Amino acid sequence: MPRRPRRKSCNGIYHIMLRGINRQVIFEDDVDKFRLLETIKRFKDISKMKIFSYCLMDNHVHLLVKETEEPVSRAIQRVSASYVFWYNAKYDRCGHLFQDRYKSESVETVRYFLTVLRYIHQNPVKAGLADNVFECKWTSIHEYIHQSDLVDIDFALNLFSPDRGKAIQLFSEFMQKSNDDHCLDNVEKIKMSDSVKL
Repeated sequence: MPRRPRRKSCNGIYHIMLRGINRQVIFEDDVDKFRLLETIKRFKDISKMKIFSYCLMDNHVHLLVKETEEPVSRAIQRVSASYVFWYNAKYDRCGHLFQDRYKSESVETVRYFLTVLRYIHQNPVKAGLADNVFECKWTSIHEYIHQSDLVDIDFALNLFSPDRGKAIQLFSEFMQKSNDDHCLDNVEKIKMSDSVKL
């Protein structure tokens, strides 16, 4: 049976999830996580993709991205193929590492963009791996608060305030807010009434 085509985003913004095959671990240690982030950075520059947030869990990865010059599918294919090649060589293994093709959903309103941004940063907290978002080592939260390296922080912070100090404060409060956010895993159940387009 042929695969259903992915829903195309009208603005190029997508929530992406890469999961280990059979939900297996895709990071054995911190070196592996650093390697994936370096790989994302390298192909971000090649594809001119924007990265708004990330979260690396032991067996899956969340990204909030925007395609520009190159389709997001090509950029993610480059990242995953490069990482799997390196990972297989390091651990003397062969075959697939990621389950099927990556999962994705289009993000087309300001409200849902902010929901996904928070969902990604709260992923380790909701999994019981940290008490708050600022304890999470492998998310992009610290790039927003301290120093940006991989993540394009301006777009999201400007949604909170044009004043950078106030924007960071409002962003921090929003990222810690208790919620029932469900993204991507429950994409069929999501019904957004907010018609504000990004």
